[in-house]
Amino acid sequence: MESTVSPEPLKPQKDPGPAIEEIIREFCRSSPENDLLFSASEPMFDEPLVGFSSAADPLYAFFKKDIGDPYTTPIDHFRAAFLDRTITAEDLSVIAWVLPLTRQTKNDNRKETAQPSERWARTRLFGEKFNVALANYVAGILNAQGTDALVPSLSPAARAGISQKYGMATSWSERHAAFVSGLGTFGLCDGLITKKGKAMRCGSVIARIAVPPTPRPYAGHHDWCLFYAKGTCKACIQRCPAGALSKQGHDKNRCREYLFGVTKPYILEKYNIDIYGCGLCQTKVPCESKNPVKK
Repeated sequence: MESTVSPEPLKPQKDPGPAIEEIIREFCRSSPENDLLFSASEPMFDEPLVGFSSAADPLYAFFKKDIGDPYTTPIDHFRAAFLDRTITAEDLSVIAWVLPLTRQTKNDNRKETAQPSERWARTRLFGEKFNVALANYVAGILNAQGTDALVPSLSPAARAGISQKYGMATSWSERHAAFVSGLGTFGLCDGLITKKGKAMRCGSVIARIAVPPTPRPYAGHHDWCLFYAKGTCKACIQRCPAGALSKQGHDKNRCREYLFGVTKPYILEKYNIDIYGCGLCQTKVPCESKNPVKK
C-alpha cells in the first residue's frame, strides 16, 4: 500500500527540524499504512516523538568502539551509499523517531502471560513495515529536494553480525540513535524507555542537513530505568516468559530461542501471521507508557 500523503516542500531555514518533524507527524496521522489491518481501520501508533543528533556526536564513535563489528557509524553508512560525495560527519544529522503503540494494543498485551496479543503481533509485523515506509518517505522527500539522505537500516553497509562483547548485533541500532537524539534511555531488558514509555518502535534517517541536536535530558544511558536509577522494580524480569531477564540484564540468546521457537509458531497458528514477537517485558511494567523515574 503506497502512501497518499503529499508534504509541503522544505523551505530554506536556519532550523529545518520543525518542518522535518511535521513531515513525520503528518505521515503518521494520514498514511493508510498506519493500520492494524483488521476488518475495521485502527491505527497502530499514537503521535510520534522526534529527535535529532549530529553524526559527529562522540557517542556514535563510542558505539563503534564498544560494540565493535558489525556496528557502523553514520558517516560510514553515508559514504557507502554516496560514493562520489566528499563529506564529513559534521555535515550530517541523524533524524530519529519513536512510534508509541496505542493504548488498546498495550492493554491487550498486559493481559498475556506467555504469548503476545494479536494486536501486538500485528504491530510487530505491519508496524515495522510502516516504520520502513516512513523512513523511505522521509529520505525520499529530502533526496527529491536536493538533500542527500538514506535509511541506515537499508544502506549498502547494513548487515548483521556478532559483537565479541554483546553477541548478536547489527550495523545500525535504531534504539541507540534515539538515545543519542534525546528520546530516551535503556532499561534492564535493553528496551528504550522514552517519555511515552517503552512500548514503541523506533526508526531513523541520516541526512546531509544541519539540524540543531535535541538536548539529552539525561546523563547516563540507564537514567530512566527504575532498577538502575533506584535499585527498585524488576517488573520486566517477572514478566518475561522465557526467563531471559535477570538483575544481570538481557540474555539475547534465550530471548531469541523463545521468540523463534515458541512465539513464532503460536502467532502463525493462532493469528495466521508469519512473525515472531512477545513484548511482555514492555507492558504491565512501570515504564510501559512513561518515564517512571520522573515525578
